[in-house]
Amino acid sequence: MDDFLEVFSVLLALLFPPSATDATPAPVATACDSMSVSGMACIPEGDFIRGSDAERTCPQGEVRRIPAGDSNHRPAATIHMSTYFMDTTEVTYAAYQACVAAGECRRARPAYNDFSRAQQPMVGVKWYDAFAYCEAMGKHLPTEAEWEKAARGPDGELYPWGNEPPSCERAVIMNRKGRSCGTPKAGSHPEKGRTLNVGSRPPGRYGLLDMIGNAEEWTADWYTRSWEACGDDCQGTDPRGPCGDEPGGQACGKRSRKVVRGGSWYWKRACATSWTRRPHVPTNKPYHHFGFRCAASLEEAQLLKDRSATRAPIAPADQASPSR
Repeated sequence: MDDFLEVFSVLLALLFPPSATDATPAPVATACDSMSVSGMACIPEGDFIRGSDAERTCPQGEVRRIPAGDSNHRPAATIHMSTYFMDTTEVTYAAYQACVAAGECRRARPAYNDFSRAQQPMVGVKWYDAFAYCEAMGKHLPTEAEWEKAARGPDGELYPWGNEPPSCERAVIMNRKGRSCGTPKAGSHPEKGRTLNVGSRPPGRYGLLDMIGNAEEWTADWYTRSWEACGDDCQGTDPRGPCGDEPGGQACGKRSRKVVRGGSWYWKRACATSWTRRPHVPTNKPYHHFGFRCAASLEEAQLLKDRSATRAPIAPADQASPSR
């Protein structure tokens, strides 16, 4: 009887083979599977939900002027992104000063005391200096779309870790203990706090660190009043914002401000969302402690790998110089 059942099963399999839908699908190979870049995370191609229809809650001066019910992060929309890479950390003070010492970056330092430890984010730079540093590294300053997908992933989650509200266990922000989670700044005005060393909190999506909190980060885009007002320049695949195809730093009509993202040690969690957009002049006057990180397209990533095989990278300085 057992032999009969075995033969019968074989005949059924031959006559009625399993359909493709019944089989376990094979994993789809992506560009991220075939390439890695030291110090960078790969963000795979695909859609993500950009923006939010929520009301504005951040009390920052430039943002507070926007009516709460008419926020600059509206409307939410699906955007398609090609594969790209993002620095896993904010650019550090040591890394930036090493670039200056190598003659590839413009001189810049934080303007205030206690922001010049080697592994603190490099802050206080002009947008132009952040742009130039990324170019010197063979990368580019991330677009708003690149920054936001890296911060929230493909499914519209609110933060790099999911949808749970920000806390000092997840991000360097202001809480009941004070700014920078209660870490005082050395010298005058200790209550203003300071940035902490990069990577002082657990990694979020894609293995990226400090996408929320610590230092706010410059992005490449010229500021627009809203995603709707931006129109086609902010839609579709790999949007670059107004004048995004022009050489970096060139004027864009009457637009005068660039976009900063991610909240910081100085602000409460209401500003620490993946969609909050803060406009500021690229000369960074009045001065703010903005930092940045770099991104790389697939083409840039390949050149980085080729260059690393023939040229030693710029080594960060071991010691930080005192702040002015």
